Amino acid sequence: MSLEASRISSLLKGDSGGALFPRLSPASSPFLPCSAKPSTVRLARGKNGQLLVVCASKGGSNRQLSGVVFEPFEEVKKELDLVPASPHLSLARQKYCDPCESAVNEQINVEYNVSYVYHAMYAYFDRDNVALKGLAKFFKESSEEEREHAEILMEYQNKRGGRVKLRSIVMPLSEFDHEDKGEALYAMELALCLEKLTNEKLLNLQKVAEQSLDVQLMDFIESRFLAEQVESIKKISEYVAQLRRVGKGHGVWHFDQMLLHEEAAA
Repeated sequence: MSLEASRISSLLKGDSGGALFPRLSPASSPFLPCSAKPSTVRLARGKNGQLLVVCASKGGSNRQLSGVVFEPFEEVKKELDLVPASPHLSLARQKYCDPCESAVNEQINVEYNVSYVYHAMYAYFDRDNVALKGLAKFFKESSEEEREHAEILMEYQNKRGGRVKLRSIVMPLSEFDHEDKGEALYAMELALCLEKLTNEKLLNLQKVAEQSLDVQLMDFIESRFLAEQVESIKKISEYVAQLRRVGKGHGVWHFDQMLLHEEAAA
């Protein structure tokens, strides 16, 4: 063995105080993972003439030295245990608690009930002896909008893995004439109260989602319903103010014509 080779062997083994690599346990070595044991040693000479030692290990870990490693196959094991085997259980459901599911079903019922009342108003103003076509058109569109909201909530319920449970709907009024206010103002004030009630129910649903830490449901209610509800309240409030101004006479007909041709004017 040459002098240089002998010196290198001594440095690697750590026989002298000037060893290149002192004897370190695998756990304390900054160069080797805990489970790695060098099985191959190769010498190379760097650009500045210094000797470099390259160690290779068999069966070593691929863990990064930073320690920040995402191991999807390890982390998904607990999720695999939660996948239901029964065909009657939802596969999509995740972090969707029973109070949120129940609150969404309640809101579906609210939307359908309000839609039913608006549909009754449409039928009333479309009568031949009432014949306020603008108000009939407005309440028909309002009924369709509330029913659309119910269907959006039903779609969301299914998307989150819940179960839609439709409840009974209360029979609405069929007559909306009022001796003091007149039929148009009375119906519009009733519509304003219904919009405020719907908004209150939506805020209650938002509160249930917040208490359940369901951020996705909170975002859905806020982005899809709350802003639109505030706009509806403002719009109907203006209609109530205008009808109070015109009274029960000829001004109601002009107001009705405004509603009838509102889309064409816009």
